[in-house]
Amino acid sequence: MTVDIQVGDVVKLKKQHPCGSKEWEVLRIGADFRLKCQGCSHQIMIARRLVEKNIREIKKNN
Repeated sequence: MTVDIQVGDVVKLKKQHPCGSKEWEVLRIGADFRLKCQGCSHQIMIARRLVEKNIREIKKNN
């Protein structure tokens, strides 16, 4: 199962970041995703399979 995620989309994940936000902006896609927390702007690299497994909602960037 592949999820249609593009750079600039905001994804809502199951678990929240320590700052309290569950929303992340997608900065880079590939084997790994670079995500930026919408609460504190912290950036992380995370494996694609973990992101796809933990997505609750995708807000498309228009």
